[in-house]
Amino acid sequence: MNHITIRVSCLERALVFYEGVLGMKRIHLGNSDAYLEWGGVWICLLERVFSQPTEGYGVDHIAFSMREDHFSGAVHTLQENKVRIIRGPTERGGGQVVNFLDPDGTELELYTGNLNQRMQLWR
Repeated sequence: MNHITIRVSCLERALVFYEGVLGMKRIHLGNSDAYLEWGGVWICLLERVFSQPTEGYGVDHIAFSMREDHFSGAVHTLQENKVRIIRGPTERGGGQVVNFLDPDGTELELYTGNLNQRMQLWR
């Protein structure tokens, strides 16, 4: 597990819950995002306003850690199996990333970076 991004309607209210109630540690606070750490996993809270009624709050995507030397093989496997890739492969936030959908449309991500690399670029 690398990280989970959660879409929230109000970042301030979400921080009260995730930091105050669950005890997550704040690493970064931006205008519309916050990065929190909880054990070995980081949580990104992403404040969003939706224009379409089909959009919503909740889990945006789940990212799995991937070793850099395995990344291109994993992308090839996704392509070979006709998995719907929706972003990438590309470099983002200090690592290689590819986002794709599972059979039910849940967005998943393979990511070679880590929280420290991401924060060096976000600050």
